[in-house]
Amino acid sequence: MIKRYSTLHNAFKLLFLVFSVSILCLFGGIDFVGASETPKINDAKPIVDGVDEKTDFSAIKDLIKKDGLEKKLEKKMQEKKSLKLAEKKREEGKYKIPEKDQFWPFFFQVWLAKNAVTLKWDFQKPEFGIEDAYQQLLSELGFIKTPFKILLLDSVHYFRMSFRGPKNEVIHLLSLPLIRTLDLSKVEIAILLLEDYVRLQKNQLIQKLETKELNQLFGTSFIQKQFPKKEMDMLETRLKDFLLNVGFNFNDQFEVTKEMDVLLKPNQKIWDTYYMLLQKIDSAVKNNTQFKKYPELFPSPELQMNWLKPKEKVI
Repeated sequence: MIKRYSTLHNAFKLLFLVFSVSILCLFGGIDFVGASETPKINDAKPIVDGVDEKTDFSAIKDLIKKDGLEKKLEKKMQEKKSLKLAEKKREEGKYKIPEKDQFWPFFFQVWLAKNAVTLKWDFQKPEFGIEDAYQQLLSELGFIKTPFKILLLDSVHYFRMSFRGPKNEVIHLLSLPLIRTLDLSKVEIAILLLEDYVRLQKNQLIQKLETKELNQLFGTSFIQKQFPKKEMDMLETRLKDFLLNVGFNFNDQFEVTKEMDVLLKPNQKIWDTYYMLLQKIDSAVKNNTQFKKYPELFPSPELQMNWLKPKEKVI
């Protein structure tokens, strides 16, 4: 009886175990089919940076080309490169000393601005009509496209001079006290300016100011170097000393006078006015101590008249 009970009890336990496993399989999602097999690693698809190894890149490239994205990207990269290059040139340009033909107009303008108080060119003055008279004289002599600017100086120390300005402009400096003392007419003033223009065309002033050291600086860059302040300061000093004390020599004045003779000879009336102008200046420098330095800077009105006189023929 006991043995029969034990056998029946074991049968019930086995039946309960099978029933429990069936319930777990039904609700727990356990699959015993092939459960003992280990998954194969090689069956998984490798992912590199989120891109499937089997992605067809050629198809993507063709799509990019079709949409024009490749050309747009290339254009954008080229534009970026150009901008960087332009920025580099702008930065280097801040440290570059201009070439010779650009340097002098820049230097003269800076000098005029720095010495405005001494030169006294920025003051209220009456309208003399000098610009119109000078423009007319230039036109009559064939200098049609000659841009110019006239700065009258309220100074008895700086008499006259012409500088090179930007874009081939001529900057004329002329002493107002000189004009009033000599009582010059508009035509005479225009002729005086023309003489300075001829001198400028012969490059006489710049030749006096140039040095070997200065010529070596033109067009160079001082980026990551010290600015050549010493040479620039010396240049300003040379210009000031030249205008006040040194002036032109006899050979310089002879060249200018003979050029004026050639220019004005076709118009005898203007030539006569030029000769009378020299007489006025000669009289003023001999009798007015205010202009005693004038013949030292522009030698000399008396000699100019002798150079202009026609030579007597020897029979």
